[in-house]
This record gives sequence, C-alpha cells and structure tokens, in this order.
Amino acid sequence: MTDPRKQDFSPTLIDFGPIQFYIARHFGFCYGVENAIEISYRALEENPDKRVFLLSQMIHNQEVNRDLQSRGIKFIMDTDGTQFIDWKELNADDIVIIPAFGTTIDIENKLTEIGIQVQQYNTTCPFVEKVWKRSEKLGQDNHTIIIHGKHNHEETRATFSHSNQTAPSVIVRNLEETVQLTKVMKGEISKDDFYSLFEGRYSEGFDPAKHLTKVGVVNQTTMLATETQEIADFVKQTMIEIYGNDELKDHFADTRDTLCYATNDNQDSTYGLLEMDADIAVVVGGYNSSNTSHIVELCERKFPTYFINSDKEIISNTEIHHYDYNNKRKLISEGWLPDNEPTKVILTSGASCPDTLVDAVMLKMVSYFNKTKSVEELMEEFK
Repeated sequence: MTDPRKQDFSPTLIDFGPIQFYIARHFGFCYGVENAIEISYRALEENPDKRVFLLSQMIHNQEVNRDLQSRGIKFIMDTDGTQFIDWKELNADDIVIIPAFGTTIDIENKLTEIGIQVQQYNTTCPFVEKVWKRSEKLGQDNHTIIIHGKHNHEETRATFSHSNQTAPSVIVRNLEETVQLTKVMKGEISKDDFYSLFEGRYSEGFDPAKHLTKVGVVNQTTMLATETQEIADFVKQTMIEIYGNDELKDHFADTRDTLCYATNDNQDSTYGLLEMDADIAVVVGGYNSSNTSHIVELCERKFPTYFINSDKEIISNTEIHHYDYNNKRKLISEGWLPDNEPTKVILTSGASCPDTLVDAVMLKMVSYFNKTKSVEELMEEFK
C-alpha cells in the first residue's frame, strides 16, 4: 500500500531466510543532502580549470567526503571551524561551496570581500534556511531565540550567527540545560551564574533580566525532534507559571513548524523499528553525524547496537569495528553476529548516508550465512 503522507512508520521486512532485516520506512539521504551533493559534483564539472573548495565537510559522511576529495575538492576547515587553508590563500577566481549546514554571516562576508561568488554554489538546506527566517521573524517581534543544538556544531554556529542579527540568542544542549535556563527566568539563578553556565553560548549584550521574558525555541535540524519539542513544552510551561495562561501568547511563540521533516521521519521510523523483535541493530552513517547519533541513541534503548560508517567496518562474522558515540572512541567487538536462525537485524542509517552503503552492509552480513535467498528472488517477492 502506498503511503503518500508518510504516516506509516512500520519497517519493511527483508527475509533472506537464515538472516532477516527490518529496514526503517524512511532512512538515508534527505532532500537537502541530495541537493548539496548534486551541486558539489556540478561545481566540479562546470569549473574544470579552477580550484574548487568546500567550506567544510559537505555532509557528515566519510565516504561522500572522501569521494569529493579524490576528485580534487579541498576543505577549507573542519566541522568545528579549525582552519586548514588560510583565507589569504583564496582568490576571486576560486570556487567555494557552502555546505548543507550553511555558514555564519562573518564567513560569508569574508568570502564576499575576497570576491568569491558565495551564492553560486550555496547548498544550504532549505530547512536550515527556514529556521533562520523564522528566527528573524521572531526577532522582529521582540522575541529572544533559544536554540536547541550543540554549540560547536557548524549548523548551530550558522543559526546562532543569523539569529543574533535580529534577536538576543542563547543555545541549550538538552533539557537539563533548559531547566537551568528556566531557573534564570524565575529568578532562582542569578545573572552572574547565567553568564557562567552559558559561557560562549549567548549573544553579545545578552541580559537575562530583560531577554528571557519573551522567547521562541528553534533547533539544529539534526537534533531529536521529540527532545526539541520537550524543551519547547518545558519553556512554555515555565512561561505559564510566571505570567499565567492568558498572557502566554505575549511571552512564548509556538515554533514546532520549523522541525525538519526528514529528521522527523527518520526518527519516527526508528521508533517503528523499536516495536520489532530483533537480535541486534546496525546503524550506518558518519561518526560525526548528529542525526545518525540520535538514531543510535534510540536503538540502544532496546537492542545491542553497532554504529558503523560502512561495510568495511565489518571484518568478519565474529569481528566488527564500531563507534561508541557517547565516549567518542572506536571499539572492536567479538562475537557480534548471533548464529541463531533466523538472525533478526534492525538496519537503518542517518540522513547523510548513501543508500548504497546500507545495501553493502546488508549484503556483507548475508554473505556469512548459508542457503540464503538471492537478491533476484527477493526482488520477485517485492513485485
């Protein structure tokens, strides 16, 4: 049955016989990422005699970035803003691609001063730009912007750069930090303690006594949508406690329409996976991918979960190299693949992972089992 409104988040079962996969209903590349990659390859084709640079990683996927680099693209900085190539080395003839996460106004201005056509190959995701536009509108209506995100993530840096042009802005990482912020709103935490707790995460001239009385919450689009909504609901409830329900509209803006549909769909599809009875979960994606890490976080609630960036991390049916996102370290696990039949596997990926990588992981796992159905047989079943 077709699902034109994408409301069915139940997974698809791919049954090879001795091994079965539950595949998320929605996973892999979103529109913003597909668009960014397409524009990057077009920039290379259209400028064979020019130097082509990426401001930073196009997306948080090692395989895609390695391929772009192999074709001659150079990265100006890493995702945390550490400079590889000095601005002085660039000239007006160079091509600079803005990644899907967008960039700060300061960096845009630097490139413009050099003479580089910033908008020529700007791949900023439309959903990121939607957050910027909503932030601008909220600022014009005298709201302060609370950004749910990781303050050193390039998308959050870009959103913060845009939002604080028109509005006082502050970044919260999670609900715990939001609770601290609401204590500032209620006068339970002092102004000085606010500056200490949120150092490096508030806009210049931010005065918590003045700037936390009328707010709206937006997010880094790759954060858990449910967590962003939880944060917004908590702030909303605080405003009701302080000002009363009748005055809420003068102190809090409903911004749930800024949540990215693709991140939402991938995460909702992961909740669909959690309904399944499976032995393990395998999540494919870049180790520095925020949205992929959240999918890993969800899967870990129920299954032994292996976070890998490609099929190359699967060494054998007894050894896998995978990533511990919480502690930021690589792990090697033995005896990872159960030998019961059928072995049931949850398989999904983040929004920055090509479908071909997921296919390669699935086929490599299938190769460790005997008497499996062929891909052609399965294709016939799905016709």
